[in-house]
Amino acid sequence: MARDDLFSKPIEKESEEIAAPESSDVENNFRNQPLAARMRPRNLDEYVGQSHILGKGQLLRRAIEADRIQSLIFFGPPGTGKTSLAQIIARQTKSKFERLSGVESNVADMRRVLSGAANRLENKGQPTILFIDEIHRFNKAQQDVLLPDVESGVVKLIGATTHNPFFFVNSPLVSRSQIFELRPLTEDDLYSLLQRALKDEERGLGYMKIAADENALRHLAKISDGDARKALNALEIAALTTSPDKNGVVQITLEVAEQSIQKKAVVYDDEDAHYDTISAFIKSMRGSDPDAALYWLAKMVHAGEDPRFIARRIVIHAAEDVGLADPMALVLANAAFQAAEFIGWPEARIPLAEATIYIATAPKSNSTVAAISAAMKDVESGRTLEVPKHLRDSHYKGAQRLGHGEGYKYSHDYEGHFVAQDYLGVDKTYYEPTEQGVEKKIKERVEKWRAALSEARKKNQK
Repeated sequence: MARDDLFSKPIEKESEEIAAPESSDVENNFRNQPLAARMRPRNLDEYVGQSHILGKGQLLRRAIEADRIQSLIFFGPPGTGKTSLAQIIARQTKSKFERLSGVESNVADMRRVLSGAANRLENKGQPTILFIDEIHRFNKAQQDVLLPDVESGVVKLIGATTHNPFFFVNSPLVSRSQIFELRPLTEDDLYSLLQRALKDEERGLGYMKIAADENALRHLAKISDGDARKALNALEIAALTTSPDKNGVVQITLEVAEQSIQKKAVVYDDEDAHYDTISAFIKSMRGSDPDAALYWLAKMVHAGEDPRFIARRIVIHAAEDVGLADPMALVLANAAFQAAEFIGWPEARIPLAEATIYIATAPKSNSTVAAISAAMKDVESGRTLEVPKHLRDSHYKGAQRLGHGEGYKYSHDYEGHFVAQDYLGVDKTYYEPTEQGVEKKIKERVEKWRAALSEARKKNQK
């Protein structure tokens, strides 16, 4: 069955004869389609990405190859291959394939397809696969029309949506379907697609003389943010709008790629630029310069840096360089981490910027990292201290016979919820509080308690 037959809208009169178009017209129409449409994969071997569901031995791949497809719902960002995967199923299945659109189709279209599917199953024994693109666009009543025929097996549903089906598709349909999440394609996936399009003479741009710089293709792959359609269409714009050189070759340079996708490349991909930028970002926050910190943050956002990488550095910096001078910095940094991971780009830039500004303008103290570093040094290089007997666990049978817990004083039984007693066994000081921000009050308490502890330790030594 031809591709156009598989994906045409159902017609009311199946016996109506349609004149076959001239072969030259078909070729011209195909060439006029966007590159992304022409380069759709024709089989699983051409399909790029989604190895978590389509890799060798994975459930969905086995079901497609064995023609044992049940009702499915694909969800994921644009350009990740939802429609392409449905088309591959159409070519490899023995079922009749019908297509509807959540944007264009109505209840009458749905009932016509479902009625035809029921007749086909009863009279010919042939099952029907119904593909609905943008299924989330159907309202609840429209989705309810599908339920009886999906449940009875008259049709096998394949729905495609950019929205989480657990929120936007009726629960009964979701419960009767296998849900597969399609993930954004990696930069390497997109890069291989672009290379394939440049070489393919039949469907791609191979009929043209094109020389594309690797950094130009990498830029298109990176800025497309996992969207194959965006990457391929940007490549086509670059190829068709760039004048050939004197040798008739279209040169796709980085500058051309930037113009085609309307986003400037930032020198960031090599390791030096990557780590130099994050270093400048951290040092600007430590140096209390919010404007500089925001610039380096913006550079990383523009370059497509993983928001989790940035957020992790902010969390570490909040503890290391702000510390107890403003304990809320760590709370806000961690909240920004969770928000960035939850919402992703581009909105993640907002909570990350909020945390950046807060930390850059907060009082600074590195007493925490200095304290734990000093303690770690003693543990690693000094002798291992025994736990004083009065601090040892006394909750198991026989502990009292060993003297564990004997003489321990419960702090909450004393005035100010503090009592001076030895907690280490030796006189050591690791934490040196500063007078920055909140830590100034902490210092006052710690100095008072340490004086009392030192006095108590002297008495015990006597």
